[in-house]
Order: sequence, then structure tokens, then C-alpha cells
Amino acid sequence: MLENKSILITGGTGSLGKALTSHILKIEPNVKRLVIFSRDEQKQFEMAQEFPVADYPQLRFFIGDVRDEARVKRALKGIDYVIHAAAMKHVPIAEYNPMECVKTNILGAENIINACLESEVSRVVALSTDKAAAPINLYGATKLASDKLFVAANNITGWNPIKFSVVRYGNVMGSNGSVIPFFLKKKNEGILPITDPAMTRFNISLQGGVDMVMHALEHAWGGEIFVPKIPSYKVTDVAEAIGPDCEKPVVGIRPGEKIHEEMITSSDSYLTYDLGKYYTILPATHKWNKEDFIKKFNAVKVKPGFQYNSGENEEWETVEDLRSLIQEHVDPTFAI
Repeated sequence: MLENKSILITGGTGSLGKALTSHILKIEPNVKRLVIFSRDEQKQFEMAQEFPVADYPQLRFFIGDVRDEARVKRALKGIDYVIHAAAMKHVPIAEYNPMECVKTNILGAENIINACLESEVSRVVALSTDKAAAPINLYGATKLASDKLFVAANNITGWNPIKFSVVRYGNVMGSNGSVIPFFLKKKNEGILPITDPAMTRFNISLQGGVDMVMHALEHAWGGEIFVPKIPSYKVTDVAEAIGPDCEKPVVGIRPGEKIHEEMITSSDSYLTYDLGKYYTILPATHKWNKEDFIKKFNAVKVKPGFQYNSGENEEWETVEDLRSLIQEHVDPTFAI
């Protein structure tokens, strides 16, 4: 579906943006254009060294901020598909600078939606986070608002056949700011600080995140929030996997952190369907026939009250699993 299409990735210099770029260029070398839209010129410069124009003439780098609607509109000229990955993501920084997070994550989402509605874009996939489910921190609250905006955007498309959808997943293994790279750096100091011994998190690889985005891009009917079935891990097991001989002092949770992360709340259960590899939270209002959707994807409605959180998950990463995954996805030189 990507052949001769033009794709724009906001926040394209981030961990997922680069993984998406690599994946798209590999599976569809005949993509017409792949535009990396971000505000960090240094990251764009570094990424351009990884993907030189001589080898990837279809790749474009476009400096811009999702807060700037005029710049977003200019970037979307001739674009078919948009993957919206730009966000302000660090929980403590968002707590300290709340309006900056609102401007990027909520007003930026509105700018993307409005610009897409006024263009020839046909599909939009927005990235969410587990922190958007029953949020207790500002980052999660802004992403919940963003999710609502993208879902509701399908109600105002009018004549435009554009489809907006959302993918929501947990911590990406090895992504910037996540616990595994942090522990790998701290290992040399002999101390791995534990926020809370009971803390758990969902775990997904970068490729898993990429696969989810591509699935939504191809299969979304408009308004769905896709949620992957992925394992959880205990933060104490991550520490044990990386530094078994390190001290592990308990330092307390940071502002806005949860002990366990959620991706589907019990209130969401009444609109949630099991698609096999993924769950999907359907929009309360939609233009398509729900029975046709259920038949097409063999969707099975979850039980009322169902919830999906990292502490009550059925699948868990062991210490040995984590060591193998770190070698495979984060640091090939990692060894105990």
C-alpha cells in the first residue's frame, strides 16, 4: 500500500521515527517520498548521516514544530499518509512545564488534524501511550486528550474520505528516556535506583511498535484505538538482569508515576474488542457498520469490566528473557 505514496512522520528523528523510516525504506523502496518532520536540527543532521540522500533519494528532512500550523500545512503538501509521533513525553518535565506539554501534545494534535482535513491526506495514525488510560500525570492527560481529538476527527471529515486512528502501547524497549538505557548507564556506578519494588511496566520492542503502526495504517476503518497484547516486566527484574551485583536502593516514585500501567480501563471494556493479536477500543460514534467490522476482523467483544494493566497481565518477561531482549534490541554487546 506504500508504493508511490508520500508519507510524513512527525517526530521522525525519535526512536520510533527512525525505526519506521528504516522499515518503510526496506519493505517499500518505491515509496514516493518519506518526509521526516521535527524541530531538532541536530537530530535531523545525524539521521541524514545514517540515511544519506545518495542512497535514499526519496527521503526528505523538514524542520518544523507541530505547534506551528502554517508550517504543518506546508509540510503536508502532496502527502498521502501521516504518522504522528511528535510529543513531549518525559513525565517529570511535563509536570514542571505543564503548558509546554499542552501546547505540543494537545494543540499540536489539533494542528495536525486541521491541516490533514484541508489536504489530500487519506490516512492518519497517531501514537498514544499507556499513560493515557486513567491518567494521573499531565503527560498522560494530554495524550488522552490527543487520543480523543484524533478519534473525534472522524466525525468532521464531511466529504473527505480521510481516516484517523490511534495506536496505544507501553514502554518501548531501549527508547530514549526508558528504564533499560538508564540502568545500562548506571550499571558502571554500581547502583541501580529502584522507584518501587512492586512497579511493573508493559514491554514492546521497537519493531513491535512499527508493526502496530503499519497495521493501523493499512487496516483502520476510522476511530479505533489499537492496543497490543504484550508482556509485562517487573522493574526489579530489569535491575537484576542488568546489574545483579549492583546495589538497588529504593528511592520512591517520581511525580506522576503509577505502580502499574494500564492500556484498557474497565470503563473502556464496553467498547473493546479482541482482534487476536491486538485489542481495539472502538469509537462511540462511527460512520461504518459495527457488525461489518466484527465480521471482517473476527472481532470478539471482551467481558464487561475487563481491564488490561501491567500488574495483572498473563504474560511476563523473566530475568533471562530480559537479558536476551536487551542483547537483541538495545545493546548487542551487553553481557553479564
